[in-house]
Amino acid sequence: MSEQTIALVTGANKGIGYEIAAGLGALGWRVGVGARDGQRREAAVEKLRAQGVDAFGVPLDVTDDESVAAAARLIEERAGRLDVLVNNAGVTGGMQQVPTAVDLETVRTAVETNVFGVIRVMDAMLPLLRRSASPRIVNMSSSVGSLTRQTTPGLETGPISAAYAPSKTFLNAVTVQYAKQLRDTNILINAACPGYCATDLNGFRGVRTPEQGAATAIRLANLPDGGPTGGFFEDDGVVPW
Repeated sequence: MSEQTIALVTGANKGIGYEIAAGLGALGWRVGVGARDGQRREAAVEKLRAQGVDAFGVPLDVTDDESVAAAARLIEERAGRLDVLVNNAGVTGGMQQVPTAVDLETVRTAVETNVFGVIRVMDAMLPLLRRSASPRIVNMSSSVGSLTRQTTPGLETGPISAAYAPSKTFLNAVTVQYAKQLRDTNILINAACPGYCATDLNGFRGVRTPEQGAATAIRLANLPDGGPTGGFFEDDGVVPW
């Protein structure tokens, strides 16, 4: 694009989201740092700016209708359009998640952020994305959302989970439906698996760095026109549904 590319990354104040914002900013893009916590959000913006990134803060709670609507208005005022949306904000929902013992509130919490929050943000931002020459949406999923991998004997897919893992399966299904609806437009929408990264989401037990986890999302945000849509990708290629 001849104009500066405008991106919004949700949950961008730390971890993988921050590294996605940093990676997109390193390309010369203007990046909205979406986050609920004002202090952490502004600290992330300052850190990104110190690295030369054209970053600005976007107050954003993906579980709140008015917060999301206000974020869309802010981007409208600041940029007039949106080229790339990365839905990164996510939660585990809490523990315990063994199906026979899980509290339904734990499931509800995971779905509210990881699925409903993504739908809420996409619908609010789509009018701005439609103004872009090459709009892209990236939904941050997880390989634990792959039913193929979950049902493959002997394949390690982490602990049994009745909240987090199914919420990512749900997100994958939603991504496919949006891609189907938007197939005749220039909007490409895909799901990305960052791998098992060391973040506060897992108590920093992951084996990959957040920077490594950001790589697939950055690649999908840069897809050329005519690139894949409705897919699920990781570093090594396609993740089976």
